[in-house]
Amino acid sequence: MAVPGAAPDGGTLIFDAVLTPQRSLSPAAARAVVVLFALMCFAVGCGFYAIGAWPVMGFMGLEVVLLWGAFRLSARSGRLVETLELTAEVLTVRRFQPSGTTREWRFQPHWLKVEVDDPGSPERRITLRSHGRRLDIGGFLTDDERASLVAALRAALARLHCVPAPAR
Repeated sequence: MAVPGAAPDGGTLIFDAVLTPQRSLSPAAARAVVVLFALMCFAVGCGFYAIGAWPVMGFMGLEVVLLWGAFRLSARSGRLVETLELTAEVLTVRRFQPSGTTREWRFQPHWLKVEVDDPGSPERRITLRSHGRRLDIGGFLTDDERASLVAALRAALARLHCVPAPAR
């Protein structure tokens, strides 16, 4: 996750991470699941139609549409991206929403605390705190990914705290 290099603002990049949600199915696999489900529903619906229960066909079609919609919503939410860029002067967090909007937060790294809320809970969050402000990040990460991110970010901040400030 940590990649030293040049930051967009011209400073030296100490830490850089791009966080994205993991999706278990590719778009092609999701289409295949919906098609197989549609074929199964069609077969079952034909059986009900043959015995005179024709309204069941409509409900089977509705189930296929709802499954397709659920996969579409899941794929859309999977386009969320969070980036973290740490320089000696600032930690910049950008959140790119699936809707196309972008939000940005800046924290002074020398006062920044990286906390993990409720370590025993599956709903735990990574929280950045500084000067009375707080921001939850990586809500979609797995426990292992959260632990890795927290360790890497804390290590980068520790390295930054050990470096003397440049002379002005």
